[in-house]
Amino acid sequence: MRRGHRKNTGIPQILHTNTTIVSQTFRIMTLSKEKSKLFKEVIDMWKIKKGAKFVAVALTFGVMASAAFQGTNYLFNQLGTGSEEEQTAELNMANAVSTSADASDSSSSSETSSVSAIADAAMPSLVAITNQSVQEMMNWFGQSQVYESESSGSGIIVGQTDTELLIVTNNHVVEGAQTLSVGFVDETAAEGHINGTDADHDIAVISVNKSDLSEDTLSKIKVIEIGSSSDLQVGEQVVAIGNALGYGQSVTTGIVSALNRSVTIDGVTNELIQTDAAINPGNSGGALLNMSGQLVGINSAKYSDTTVEGMGYAIPVDDVTDIIESLMNRTARTEQVAEAERGFLGITGQDVTSEVSEAYGMPRGVYITSVTEGSAAAAAGLQQGNIITKFDGTSVSSMSDLQNLISYYRSGETVEITYSAVSDGEYVEQTVEVTLGTNTNTSTASNE
Repeated sequence: MRRGHRKNTGIPQILHTNTTIVSQTFRIMTLSKEKSKLFKEVIDMWKIKKGAKFVAVALTFGVMASAAFQGTNYLFNQLGTGSEEEQTAELNMANAVSTSADASDSSSSSETSSVSAIADAAMPSLVAITNQSVQEMMNWFGQSQVYESESSGSGIIVGQTDTELLIVTNNHVVEGAQTLSVGFVDETAAEGHINGTDADHDIAVISVNKSDLSEDTLSKIKVIEIGSSSDLQVGEQVVAIGNALGYGQSVTTGIVSALNRSVTIDGVTNELIQTDAAINPGNSGGALLNMSGQLVGINSAKYSDTTVEGMGYAIPVDDVTDIIESLMNRTARTEQVAEAERGFLGITGQDVTSEVSEAYGMPRGVYITSVTEGSAAAAAGLQQGNIITKFDGTSVSSMSDLQNLISYYRSGETVEITYSAVSDGEYVEQTVEVTLGTNTNTSTASNE
């Protein structure tokens, strides 16, 4: 059964600011007209001039899709699944009894405190996140090349089970990650795994195994207390904490400049908290706290306009509480399936990048350029021109993301795929269940 709802396809109004790039930055070159012909269908559909250029890389999908990366030592071990944990994790809400282990150690304050006291109490709940990723880009000659890059962001410990810590951050902080490193208040670090993401709300939940942490580290960290963003008032003082520019946790303070500020990114509009507290690259995923030290917002440099001073944005915690709790109770898959047993979808596709999304009002994801006859995708009704945006509940922004995700699933597993299709001149989101097949053509990475 398919479910659908319409998405805003208006041109975004705020420039996208990525998390800090600590290593080398590479310019993405647009393709020539000859290499852009694979997007001709969507160009014709929107009656865009034939000379338009897209930043898109055609990639094939299947069992051998990760062959190009076999020379690297990265482990694709952070991807979320649709299964539920036996133990349910819950957020530590203000004035509520938490069911998390060691809930008594979580911060709890109902009285107004000084900025320094708030920062001191919150630091054990904040983490620094380092994202090691591999990016495929086009060089001057139109050839595809793979580069390694590193970016930084922040996260907030929002829950725990007997076996893992659960951390909320922004989707764009962990997007495209091959490995994640999570740094704690005592300057120790451990590997992080992605439980799940929601690109529309720029939310992700990652986990760290407690077995990877020392008893000393566990004694120094704590789950943050969740407040209510609905109680905020314009002019109220707030405190922002995050891993600014990747240099470590820093504290800024300001006021709530506006509430329910509509901001559109990649065709999706969200209502955000506007503050004049500095929200810099690297602060993404950090905490916006009220003067009782409670979490009321999740900072996002993605939405912040760096061309204007004093305009930072945070995601209201009340708007994403249900999303966070849902992602907290997903299990991270940590081992890739052997290629002979790996699931097969049966499509070829191209990336719909942020630039393309903003220019043409298309959802970010994977644009299907072809569907293999008799494949799992064909059986589920996926068609050329559809744009895949989620795989089994995890947001997809590139073909590489999709390939990485499916490498953790076996043939015969049933997953839920979210995609967008054009209806009456606009994209409509649909959901379909797909039972992954087997790639019989194991001698090539292409399934065309």
